[in-house]
Amino acid sequence: MKVFLGGTCNETTWRDELIALLECDYFNPVVEDWTPDCIENEYKEKQNADYQLYVITPAATGCFSIAELIDASNKYPDKTVCALIGNWANEIGRYKSFNECMNVAENNGAIRLYSLVDIADFFNGMVVRE
Repeated sequence: MKVFLGGTCNETTWRDELIALLECDYFNPVVEDWTPDCIENEYKEKQNADYQLYVITPAATGCFSIAELIDASNKYPDKTVCALIGNWANEIGRYKSFNECMNVAENNGAIRLYSLVDIADFFNGMVVRE
């Protein structure tokens, strides 16, 4: 099983923290030098992943990850997972807006989780052990 790790970038550590907990394969789209080849590779990885995960944190400054989440939840509701994590105490307005976006994705059929541990438990529970 393979998971695409989409969502907030901006030098966040959530991917590294989650990767340390995962027992499945994953694709981390974050690279040091973003090129057109990276865009093409990311698109292929999304299409080939068993699940697309979108984690949004207070470090999010743009809306593209939200657009990706909503798009995925419309096209692939049964393989889209989302989470809104982090300390949003100083970002209540943005939190409310992103939370409503999570609700839209969930209403489309996406699976909503609430922590990195929950995410790891969800995906690790699907790993086939021999």
